[in-house]
Amino acid sequence: MIRASASSIRAVHRSEPERAAALREEARAELAEAVEALAPHPAIYHAGFLHDAAKKYVEACCTAALVDGAPLPSADDLGVEGPAWLNGLAEAASELRRHLLDRLRAGELEAGDSLLAAMDDVYDALVAVDLPDALTGGLRRTVDQLRAVLERTRGDVTTTVLQMRLQSSIERAGGG
Repeated sequence: MIRASASSIRAVHRSEPERAAALREEARAELAEAVEALAPHPAIYHAGFLHDAAKKYVEACCTAALVDGAPLPSADDLGVEGPAWLNGLAEAASELRRHLLDRLRAGELEAGDSLLAAMDDVYDALVAVDLPDALTGGLRRTVDQLRAVLERTRGDVTTTVLQMRLQSSIERAGGG
């Protein structure tokens, strides 16, 4: 499940939506199988293994939705528990940095701004979750990591915008 989810995220970044979707479907089927197999064994079910795998699956699904500008799937839509969904969403927002930088390198500043706004929106929503870490699966630490990624990304976008403005000014001055 983790391998299929991680491969799906890489496929999203490579602009291979069909492959990404197929890998997410593979992960979904494996999640359903794992949940069914572990349901009679609560000690194993709640040991953290399933949470980590479900979190990676959520990350894959939410990364695809955020990149596409589509609505985010809910925890119920994905068949996962709340803590896995919250942490997976935070990691998906961090994953947008790679896609955003690829868009900036391609000169697609508007797409970069849109992805930065999505990162901001996710951060703003998750930072407002005020529950103990025992209930959220360590969300506070994941959101702190997202904040650091978001600030580095904001700096990169700002630098790119300023460089583009400077280049445009130089071209106008030299062409006149």
